[in-house]
Amino acid sequence: MNLPKLFEDRMRKLLGEEYEVFKEGYSKPYYSGLRVNTLKITPEEFEAICPFSINRIPWIANGYYYDSDQQPSKHPFYYAGLYYIQEPSAMTPASLLPVEKGDKVLDICAAPGGKSTELGAKLQGEGILVSNDISNSRAKALLKNIELLGISNALVLSEAPNKLADVFPEYFDKILVDAPCSGEGMFRKSPSIMKNWEQYGVEYYNKLQKEIITFAARMLKPGGMMVYSTCTFSPEEDEGTISYLLEQFPEFHVVNAIPGNAMQQKLGLSYEGFAFGKPEWADGKDELKNCIRLWPHKLNGEGHFIALLRKDGDPYRENPSDTIPGRSAVGKDISGKSAMFKNATGKNTMSRNAAAGKKTLLSEEACSFIKKLDPNRISKGEIVVREPYVYLVPKGLPNLHGLRILRQGLLIGEMKKLRFEPSQALASAMNGKEYGKIISLKRDDPNVIRYLKCESVEFEEQYEDGWYLICVEGYPLGWGKITKNQFKNKYLPGWRWV
Repeated sequence: MNLPKLFEDRMRKLLGEEYEVFKEGYSKPYYSGLRVNTLKITPEEFEAICPFSINRIPWIANGYYYDSDQQPSKHPFYYAGLYYIQEPSAMTPASLLPVEKGDKVLDICAAPGGKSTELGAKLQGEGILVSNDISNSRAKALLKNIELLGISNALVLSEAPNKLADVFPEYFDKILVDAPCSGEGMFRKSPSIMKNWEQYGVEYYNKLQKEIITFAARMLKPGGMMVYSTCTFSPEEDEGTISYLLEQFPEFHVVNAIPGNAMQQKLGLSYEGFAFGKPEWADGKDELKNCIRLWPHKLNGEGHFIALLRKDGDPYRENPSDTIPGRSAVGKDISGKSAMFKNATGKNTMSRNAAAGKKTLLSEEACSFIKKLDPNRISKGEIVVREPYVYLVPKGLPNLHGLRILRQGLLIGEMKKLRFEPSQALASAMNGKEYGKIISLKRDDPNVIRYLKCESVEFEEQYEDGWYLICVEGYPLGWGKITKNQFKNKYLPGWRWV
C-alpha cells in the first residue's frame, strides 16, 4: 500500500524504531467483525445458533471476528437485528462507556449507528438514548440501524452540537463523542480515506473536534462520564484535543481504563495489545497516560484513540434542563402539535391539539392493538399521537421545539381510517413472546427469504384473521396480515433483502 509521504514521515518520527513493524501491518488484510445485539440475544445464545465461523474478540465481551469470505449481512439473523457488522477496534469506545439502565445517554456524532446501537443495548429499553448526526442523509441511515436493532427509547436528531447544548444543558449521565477525524487509523481498511486526508489534513478536523467536545462537556451532568474517540493517530486530534478540554474545563479528568482498573474489570473486558496515551505528544499532562491507543500492529484491529473522562460534581443535584423557563417535560403538550396519553391500554383516549383547536383521537383500532402489547413496554413511555402516527415516547425529555427530529421514541404504527397498521420498527423492537399471534419460520425455510424480499408467501397451515408477527427461529422480522387465509406481506419495502 502506498501511504502519503507526509504521513509516513510523521509516523516515522513519532514511532522511531517501531515504525517499520507498524508499516508492515499495511501489507496484511484487515479484520472483519460483528457485535452481538444483547438487547435481543446473549453472546452464548448467539454462539449456539450462529450459522458461520466466528472467534471472540478478546477485548469486547460481545464482539466476534468472522472470515472475510463470509457474508453475515446476507442472513435472516442480520435482518432480525441479532448482530451489527462493525470493525473490531470501532467496538471499543461504546464498550468502555459504563452505561447503566435508566441513564440519559448522548451519542453526538452517531451515524451510521454502530456505537449508538451498543449504547442502546446497554440501556435495555430504560432511560433515554439521544442519537445525533449533523448530516441529515447520514442520520437517516442511523435511524434505520436504531430501528433494525430494536431500540425503542431513542431520540434521533440531525442537529449541530451548539443547538443541542442549548436544549440539553447538564442533562446527560453519559456522552459518547466519536469525533470526525482525519481517519489515519482506517487507511488499511478504506484506502480511499487517504485522499480525504491529503485534502483536509489534521488541522481541519482538530478545529471541529474542539468545538464538538466543548459543547458535549456542557451537556454532561456533574458526576457524569464521557468517552472521546477517534480513528486516527494524530497527536493533535487525540491527546491534543483532550489537553484542550482539560484546560477549558478543569472539572474534567481522564479516568484510567487500562487493565487493572476495577470498573473495567467488572465489565469483563480484556485489553491485550492496548497502549497508554502519550503525554509527551501534547502538553505533558501526566493524566494523558490514562488515554488508550489501539495500534493495528499490536492487535487484530485498526487504529483507534479513546479517552474516558469524568466530570466532577454531584450527579444528584437539580438538573438545569428542568428549571429553564419555557421548558417542560414529556407528559405535557409541549409543542402544541402533540397529544400525550397516559392510559393507552384503556378506552379511546382523547386530547386537544392546542395549535389547531381540534381533538386528537387515538382510534378504537389503535387502542385495541396497543392493548395486545406488553404493558411493561408501554409503561416505559408516553403514547403520543401525531396524526396519523402513534408513538411511544421516552419520559423525561425537555422541550425539543426547533430541533430537527427524525424519530422521537418508538413508532408504534399508523391510523388509517377504520384500521391500524403496526410499524416495522415496532416489530423489530419486540421479542417473540410479547405478541399473541406469531408465525415462526426455520432459518432454512424458503419463505423467510421470500418474506424479506417482500414477495408473496403461502402457508399450508390455516390461520385466523389478524396481524401476525413473522419470526425466524423465534426472532421477529416484521408483520404480516391474514384475511380469509390470504397472507399479505407487510415487510417494509425500504428494508427488503436485495
